[in-house]
Amino acid sequence: MSKKIRVGIIFGGKSAEHEVSLQSAKNIIEALDKNKYEPILIGIDKKGGWHLQNNANFLLHANDPKQIAIKDVSQDLSITPGRNDQRIDVVFPVLHGTYGEDGTMQGMLKLLNVPFVGPSVLGSAVAMDKDVAKRLMRDAGLPIARFLVFKKEDEFDPGLVIKKLGLPVFVKPANLGSSVGISKAKSEDELKKAVDEAFQYDNKILIEEFVAGREVECAVLGNEAPKASIPGEVIPHHEFYSYEAKYIDENGAALEIPAKLSDKEIRLIQELAVKTFKTLELEGMSRVDFFLKPNGEALVNEVNTIPGFTKISMYPKLWEALGITYSELIDQLIQLAIQRYEKESRLKTNY
Repeated sequence: MSKKIRVGIIFGGKSAEHEVSLQSAKNIIEALDKNKYEPILIGIDKKGGWHLQNNANFLLHANDPKQIAIKDVSQDLSITPGRNDQRIDVVFPVLHGTYGEDGTMQGMLKLLNVPFVGPSVLGSAVAMDKDVAKRLMRDAGLPIARFLVFKKEDEFDPGLVIKKLGLPVFVKPANLGSSVGISKAKSEDELKKAVDEAFQYDNKILIEEFVAGREVECAVLGNEAPKASIPGEVIPHHEFYSYEAKYIDENGAALEIPAKLSDKEIRLIQELAVKTFKTLELEGMSRVDFFLKPNGEALVNEVNTIPGFTKISMYPKLWEALGITYSELIDQLIQLAIQRYEKESRLKTNY
């Protein structure tokens, strides 16, 4: 019998999306093929401490998305570059947001010489920064909504924003996901409050024009030859697809899979999703989100390089609709990580 592949599953982290990460990790660990893989659970607490976890029982309040937490923080873990005492064969970083999805974790894993699931350093970093990602997409000719960027030290003029983008607008931290810190502003007063809220999470924010359209999402899977899933549609029951609607209120939004689209619209979404994936130098997986306007025009909204893997998440559900089970999807992602590592290992590192 061949030896099992040891998969380091890293979750939690110093991020406003800590609890979302725990939910995603719980689902992935449950679905992992235990005949093929041996999970090594590594939890990162909210202060950044690393801890080995008990595989059988590693979460407190596991079924409560508001109180879910890492259970055991007694087994501290330290990592030394050049050594792999636990012999982890591949890492699945189930880390959403800052210090996990932004290239920092990916850079560390490359230094440790360990294969890992998802995009590498560059793709993770640029996709995480909505400002940089939108500029790259714009230069590549991808359709995006109009936006303005402000830094904390900038003088903020709400009148200028309203003049250029109109109302309502969406205000977002530049480097965060899961709708954390995002507000929809319908008046000048709401705009000022939304800006203050977003600056609590990042020193750079985006203000985007409101686009009247359907929220359509497409999953992408692969390395050199990425493939797009069928598109799905998010139908929020809240004001917009907020954190509450995504992760806490199971009735917060309806996911329509597949989305009711024409063949032409499906092809357009899939082509744009793959082009976006390649433009941002992504690998492994990503979910590309769109606004589909009534006239059939599609605008790329944003990209998630470690999309949610909770039981109500869109990414695995889109592949499930094409016959790829949750467990098979995890297997494919791990194999893509190993393939990329083997390809990179063939490169010369000395002259």
